[in-house]
Amino acid sequence: MLDILVQNRRDTAAARRFFRRLMKKTCSVPRVIVTDKLRSYGAAHREVMPSVEYRSHKGLNNRAENSHQPTRQRERAMKGFRSTGGAQRFLSAFSGISPHFRPRRHLMSAPGYRAEMTIRFASRDQATGAADQPAEA
Repeated sequence: MLDILVQNRRDTAAARRFFRRLMKKTCSVPRVIVTDKLRSYGAAHREVMPSVEYRSHKGLNNRAENSHQPTRQRERAMKGFRSTGGAQRFLSAFSGISPHFRPRRHLMSAPGYRAEMTIRFASRDQATGAADQPAEA
C-alpha cells in the first residue's frame, strides 16, 4: 500500500483522478496495479496507464484492505468523519504516526517488545515535551 487517498465518489472520473494523484505522489509508474472489483478502476486504468499490468480479483486486494484496518478502527471510534477533507488530513498525519506505536509484535519476544515500547514512548514524551510535565493523578 502506498498511501491512503479518500474519495467521495467511486465513478470512472474519480478513479482516473485517483490514479493520476497516486502516480504524481510516487513520481513513478507501478509495475502492477491491484484493486477491488469495481469496474470504474478498470476503465480508468485503460485510459491513464494502459501499459501497466492490472489485476482485479477477489483475494488479491486483501493486503491493501488489511492495511486499512487500523484506520477503520479509528474511524469507528470517532463515529465517522464530517468531510472527506477532514478524513484526508487525519489520515495523512495518522499513517505516519501509527506504525511507530505498532511494532511488528509477532517478530519480537515479550521482553524485547516491552523494551522497544519503553524506548518509543520515551522518545515520544521527549519530542512532545511531556517528559517535563509532572504526572497528574
